[in-house]
Amino acid sequence: MTNINHHESTESIALVIFGVTGDLTKRKLIPAIYQLMREKQIDAKINIIGFARRNWNDQILYENLLESLHQFSRSQPVDESICEGLCGKCTYIQSSFEEIQGYEKLKMLILEGQYQGVIFYLATPPSEYQQIVENLGDLSIRNLYGWTRIVVEKPYGNSLLSTLELENSLHKYFSEEEIFRIDHYLGKETVQNILVFRFANGIFEPLWNNKYIDHIQITVAETIGVGTRASYFEQAGIIRDMFANHLLQLLSLTAMEAPFAFNKDSVRDEKMKVLHSLRPLQGDIAIKNTIRAQYGSNKIKDSIYLGYLQEEGVSPNSTTETYLVIKLFIDNWRWAGVPFYIRCGKRLPIQATEIVIQFKQVPLSLFNWHNVAGEAPNILALRLQPDEGISLSFGAKVPGLENKIAPVRMEFCYQDAFGVETPEAYERLLLDCIMGDSTLFTRSDEVIEQWRFTQNIIDSWNSYPVNKIPSYPAGTWGPVESDDYIHNDSRVWKNPE
Repeated sequence: MTNINHHESTESIALVIFGVTGDLTKRKLIPAIYQLMREKQIDAKINIIGFARRNWNDQILYENLLESLHQFSRSQPVDESICEGLCGKCTYIQSSFEEIQGYEKLKMLILEGQYQGVIFYLATPPSEYQQIVENLGDLSIRNLYGWTRIVVEKPYGNSLLSTLELENSLHKYFSEEEIFRIDHYLGKETVQNILVFRFANGIFEPLWNNKYIDHIQITVAETIGVGTRASYFEQAGIIRDMFANHLLQLLSLTAMEAPFAFNKDSVRDEKMKVLHSLRPLQGDIAIKNTIRAQYGSNKIKDSIYLGYLQEEGVSPNSTTETYLVIKLFIDNWRWAGVPFYIRCGKRLPIQATEIVIQFKQVPLSLFNWHNVAGEAPNILALRLQPDEGISLSFGAKVPGLENKIAPVRMEFCYQDAFGVETPEAYERLLLDCIMGDSTLFTRSDEVIEQWRFTQNIIDSWNSYPVNKIPSYPAGTWGPVESDDYIHNDSRVWKNPE
């Protein structure tokens, strides 16, 4: 059994969820806490306090939490006694996020509970974060009997300026050790295994540099469109929604140097070095090294998909990108000259997240054998979702009299190898939050540096405005401009399978 913390009591913790009526609570947070209790990873009593606008009460919250466990828990059927222990004493506060009366009631509940720990979880639209933080701070809603932590979901700010403002508000009332900026990608087993894979295996780390690696591709593909998030997405686009957080985090983990220990300071220090080493993308350089596009309408089998410009809430003249390619360089000794191709899009053929490392080809074709250095490159693919795993492709002789080489692949799948389903990312991250371990969370200087780099690109786009950006049919791998761009570098996209 894992204790909450070596110096903290495990008797009682309040989990205060702002926006408790939303999908995040239903699909991720409550099922994750349940799973941790089921597996005896936490021995604390977790008391749920929900805070939201809807006209709910304690009983309605209780019923909704139970329903979410029966519908979304990873382990089925659910253990009713654990469900009752988690949901049985939940409390609901109906309030807007602006009204001070709701926070006064919250303060009273925390004082009456005498909790050993309080976690404030901001599961609201990002526009509400600053107001909630200010109200918590103005009423000094801090746990008087133990520790306090605040979890902030991404997107963390929508510009460098708004990020700095949010940072100032948080640090006005909370210390850096109490702030947990969550990025669920960092809780995935394969993301954590990038470090193990690189630094615990002597056959790969010596090759992890510009002498042996030709280029790296990081792809995040989604099959869904913007759906009901159109009003948010119009203001965000892929660059704010995915690049400024998920993608730069994956990049820094892939490229970082070995930390001296697996702890919050050393791991995040090394990630920061990568962010500082990124070659700036500004002005016409940013324009030349970014491809933006929008998904268009298409008929796939018997379904007709609307184009982005036809989605409800989207301006017919919108130039917001639903697809983005960015080529980056890391100017340090390990990675000098190695391009990193970052690609992310909606309405692509499959849902997948993959990091592809393509190694350099042999310098000379042996005996003029067909395919020796062309169509069978050595490729290492780290698959984050779905079916988390790792594959390695290399050339082998095709059986027969003809001297021909074809690519073959060795596969490692977490579930097949270990016989267990990999934990949900939120299970790991919530457990770490309860334990006070922020290694897999984003530090203040990280989010600021991520936004500083991203803001330069956005400012460059604004300096070179366009009336229209390319489109691609829904269900395809992006616009022809994207293929042309990488082809001009004599490379091709490795599409997830």
